[in-house]
Amino acid sequence: MKKIIIEGKNINNIETFYQEVNRVFMSQENWKIAQSLDAFNDMLYGSFGEIKGKEKIQLIWKDIEQNQKSLGFQTTLEFYQNKLKSPEIFNRKFVQSKIDELQNGVGFTFFEIVLEIISDHDNITLIND
Repeated sequence: MKKIIIEGKNINNIETFYQEVNRVFMSQENWKIAQSLDAFNDMLYGSFGEIKGKEKIQLIWKDIEQNQKSLGFQTTLEFYQNKLKSPEIFNRKFVQSKIDELQNGVGFTFFEIVLEIISDHDNITLIND
C-alpha cells in the first residue's frame, strides 16, 4: 500500500491547503491543480499526480486537528463570502444558502467537505496522525 503524507503544519487556510496538496500529490507533474474542490476530487481518482488509478493509498494527515480549526467555520464563511463578490461567476442563491446552512449549524466546513471527498474514494484510507 502506497503511503502519502500531508503535513498539516503547512496548512493555515484554503490557499495553503492547495499548496500542500500540490506539493504532495503533484510534485512529479509540470502543472498544479487549481484551488477547486472538484479538481481535488478529480486528482484523487488517480488519472494524474501521485495516485495511479485505483491503487490502495494510505493517506496520513499529520496535525489534522490543527487543520480542522484552520479550515473550519470562519475560513469557510470567508470562502463563501468571497464568492458572493463575483456574482457573474458564482450562483448567489446557492452560495447564500451555504452561508445560511453554516451559520445555522447544519452546513459543512471546508475541512468537513475535504474529508467527505476523501471518504468517497474507497481505495484511500485516511489516517489521522
